[in-house]
Amino acid sequence: MPRVSELFFKTAIVFLILGIAAGLQMAISGDHGAFPAHAHINLLGWVTSAIFGGYYALNPAKAERRIAMIHYGLYTVGIVIMLPALYWMLAASHPEIEPVVAIGSLIVAAAVLVFGFVVFSSSETVRSASPATAR
Repeated sequence: MPRVSELFFKTAIVFLILGIAAGLQMAISGDHGAFPAHAHINLLGWVTSAIFGGYYALNPAKAERRIAMIHYGLYTVGIVIMLPALYWMLAASHPEIEPVVAIGSLIVAAAVLVFGFVVFSSSETVRSASPATAR
C-alpha cells in the first residue's frame, strides 16, 4: 500500500476514535450542543480521510507523486486546526475562536482543491514503481 494511503487510513482511525469519544461525551452529559463538531470530526476526519486513502491505494502512480504527500499534510493540518477549535467553540460556548475555525476551514478547502488537481491530472506523467507491461 502506498505510504500516503497508509497515513490517510491511520489518520482516519484516529478521528474515528475522537468522533466516537465526542459522541459518547455528548450522550453521557446530555448536552448535544457540539453535535455539528461531532459530525465534522466523523465526516472530514474519518470518512473523507479514509476515502482519500482508498483513492491513493487504487491509484498508486498518483500516490507516488510529491503532491499526494502535500495533499495529506495540508488536509491534516487543516482538520487538526479546524476540528478542535469547532468543538471548543460549540461545546464550551467560545464564539471568539471562530476565526481559528475559519482558518482551518480554508486550509481544508485548499487541500480539497489539491486533491481535485490530483484526481483530474494525468497519471501518465508519473513513472510507475513497476515496469510497464507489453501490450
